[in-house]
Amino acid sequence: MEKLIFAEANGRELNFTDKIFGISSKAQEMAKREGADKVINATIGALLDDRGNLIVFDAVDKALRALKAEDFAAYAPLSGIPEYLEVIKKYAFGSHMPNMYIAASATPGGAGTIRNAIVNYSKRDETVITSDWYWAAYKTLVTENYRKLDTYKLLDESGKYNIEAFAECVDKYMKLQDSLLIIINTPAHNPTGFSLTGEDWKKVIDICEKYAALGKKVTIFVDAAYIDFTEDPDEARAFFDLFENISDNLLVLVGYSASKSFTLYGMRCGALICMTNNEEICEEFKNVTAFSGRGTWSNGTRSAQQVLVNMYNDRTMKEAVDKERDASRKMLLARGKAFEEAARECGLEMLPYDSGFFVSVPCSAPDAVGELLQKEGIFVVPLAMGLRVALSAVSEEKCRIVAPAIKKAMDEYFAK
Repeated sequence: MEKLIFAEANGRELNFTDKIFGISSKAQEMAKREGADKVINATIGALLDDRGNLIVFDAVDKALRALKAEDFAAYAPLSGIPEYLEVIKKYAFGSHMPNMYIAASATPGGAGTIRNAIVNYSKRDETVITSDWYWAAYKTLVTENYRKLDTYKLLDESGKYNIEAFAECVDKYMKLQDSLLIIINTPAHNPTGFSLTGEDWKKVIDICEKYAALGKKVTIFVDAAYIDFTEDPDEARAFFDLFENISDNLLVLVGYSASKSFTLYGMRCGALICMTNNEEICEEFKNVTAFSGRGTWSNGTRSAQQVLVNMYNDRTMKEAVDKERDASRKMLLARGKAFEEAARECGLEMLPYDSGFFVSVPCSAPDAVGELLQKEGIFVVPLAMGLRVALSAVSEEKCRIVAPAIKKAMDEYFAK
């Protein structure tokens, strides 16, 4: 009997399963079956301590428990609590708030920022571009919203940002389209931990301005989900200053994830932030994002927004959460260094790691190598071009185990 297909595919994969959550479930099942000490689950993009327990900042926990009933029971305004929209800009930019028209719109986490950027700043059936190493959900979000995704090579032969490949890709689509949305995930890129430098950003801006001068509309979406887990979070924000003199045809959007920065993963809290030198474009941003929010999730999680407001306005609370985040940031950097050292010692090639939750290893047979690792109780995420290891989820000790295990599995597979 022919299988009944009722849902409309509309260019999507009807048998969709999220690879990251799927593999993580396998790891959890093996841990229950054979014991947690037999499993290394390096798939989870959330902060875990060395014992594998979820890290929830104490200051955030206390702030949540101190909320009044109306702070979590009442609806939030469509674009977010007004005070939240102000403090989220301060959290996002820190000491590098550009002198521009800036507006924020609340979203359910970082994914919501990407969704609203795609829907409002690219055209249906056109192409959005990003680098060839990218978070797989980008493609899901682009496809779900009837766009296409194309990529350029992230790194050149010397391991630096491949500005030539970026320029070629932009040029290709500026010849085909009147507008272009560019997704750049930096600093602490997912899945590699790579970050663009200030010089890289100057070149990116120059390339985009060339087409803006021709009347093309160019939007750069900066996915800054991991900006608070960089080696120097203040210095990591310095590139925002470079946008102060952009032209009206170049728009910059920033995706800020409070879910990541405040360990509020399940409360889904973030903001899409607009940076422009044109007041009308800024007002338009407020209108279209409010419309998009209403048309999808309606409004965001009020309690998470209120917590961020309360913590920002209470110096003691803010200092407490900053201190806890700083400890987690240092933990991640130490884990990254441990993985790098272990990789170097065993001769495992990895992509340049600057900071953040993840490192990546290039591999031409990621699924097959990933399956070999699973037999040894090691779970990583196979990507199109390699393997992603979540430093956020494993201890320094386990980072030193995972690197040579990957090398062994790759050698075993390619020796066949």
